[in-house]
Amino acid sequence: MTDDKRQSAPGESASLDWIDASIPYSPRFGDTYYSKAGGLAETDHVFIAGNSLPARWPAMRECTIGELGFGTGLNFLVTVYRWREIAPPGAKLHFVSFELYPLAPAEMTKALSRWPELNTLAQQLAEAWRPEPETLNVAFDANVELTVFLGDANALLPRHEFEADAWYLDGFAPSRNPQLWSARILSSIFAHTKPGGTFATYTAAGQVRRDLQAAGFSVERRPGFAGKREMLTGRRSA
Repeated sequence: MTDDKRQSAPGESASLDWIDASIPYSPRFGDTYYSKAGGLAETDHVFIAGNSLPARWPAMRECTIGELGFGTGLNFLVTVYRWREIAPPGAKLHFVSFELYPLAPAEMTKALSRWPELNTLAQQLAEAWRPEPETLNVAFDANVELTVFLGDANALLPRHEFEADAWYLDGFAPSRNPQLWSARILSSIFAHTKPGGTFATYTAAGQVRRDLQAAGFSVERRPGFAGKREMLTGRRSA
């Protein structure tokens, strides 16, 4: 969850408030970091299921996930948790994310404490989380690698050569954080997607949908999470 119109030094810490003492809220963007209806369930619905990963992972020896907006790290932790349940033995996961306003380790730990099943992974993340300009790279084990690029994704994404099997588009709402949903960055997302690769996002904003289609994705509306009418998923043609 990154990027606003004000220029910021890479690694500048996020400013947080808390709702009900446990849900992190960004005053900068006027939004929560995850759904009040349940962050873990939201990740499962929007990003894991939205990219059809449970059906795809059993046949994959390697998987690269790209993400805009690392935030609390919840999407990453849920992905690792589900990956270990589904993926073949020895398969490798590389999770690549972009974040302009990293949380402090203590804030990250507090935000993730709602889910005891993630405690071990959350502790490992907090211990490794040393956001410094401009890249954090952590091997969680022999098969799981995390890379977080710290700074403006608009500038950083074109500079790094990788192709994702699936993308999580999880910046704050397009109306609150337009730079992370621009036609330019969505075109760059397409360029960093493998043939047959996918994306998923909680938003169904019309301009985002049109810009994703213009970039080259086929785009589909699906039911959103927790009563939200729609979300978007899509695929790059093979």
